Amino acid sequence: MIRFYRSTVGKKVIMAVTGLIGVGFVILHIAGNLQAFVGREKINAYSALLHGPGAELLWVVRVILLVAVVLHVITAIQLTQRARAARPVGYHDREPQISTLASRTMRWGGALLLIFIVFHLLHFTTRQVDPARWTHRMDAQGRYDIYGNVVASFRIWWVSVFYLVSMIALGLHLWHGVWSSGRALGVAKPSGHPMRRRLAPVLALLIWLGFSIVPIAVLARVIR
Repeated sequence: MIRFYRSTVGKKVIMAVTGLIGVGFVILHIAGNLQAFVGREKINAYSALLHGPGAELLWVVRVILLVAVVLHVITAIQLTQRARAARPVGYHDREPQISTLASRTMRWGGALLLIFIVFHLLHFTTRQVDPARWTHRMDAQGRYDIYGNVVASFRIWWVSVFYLVSMIALGLHLWHGVWSSGRALGVAKPSGHPMRRRLAPVLALLIWLGFSIVPIAVLARVIR
């Protein structure tokens, strides 16, 4: 097991598996977010369920996701260091054999996503960051009013801009990440035609849209 972890192939597999865990989580997250279109009652009841009867399961999911994120970041840094060590001369100036906007933005996009994750957790999970000053507001049933927080927060221009820019980074990250995960796990063959990656860009586009449509709808007063 240690030998596998230390090998380049092993690290690529770990990156692939942890990345796919992240993909599964964001799909579930989108399903929850989209309930904002149904109304205050629906998404507030969903939030109360997660933090009430479903709290233990939620913590299991959070621990799995935390381990996956930590392993993903560590292996990404280690693989980057190995790649640079293998090509010390002219590494930064070389033209990648397969290059897309998604692949060229993986590093800065990943860094932006880490910053976004911290902000997002402090904002909607722990509520230690409260730009809309909505932390202690409840709905008519005495539940935390997550719907009101979402609406009030995304009406603040810089919150929506930061969120939307981060979702662009997420979409690009997933585009290249899902495709490279398939190669690392042996379910996709190497290709010299990166633009023919059908599943990866479609999935990335759908996830980007699923997350971005809520702040856009708030700004457009569709959700109010």
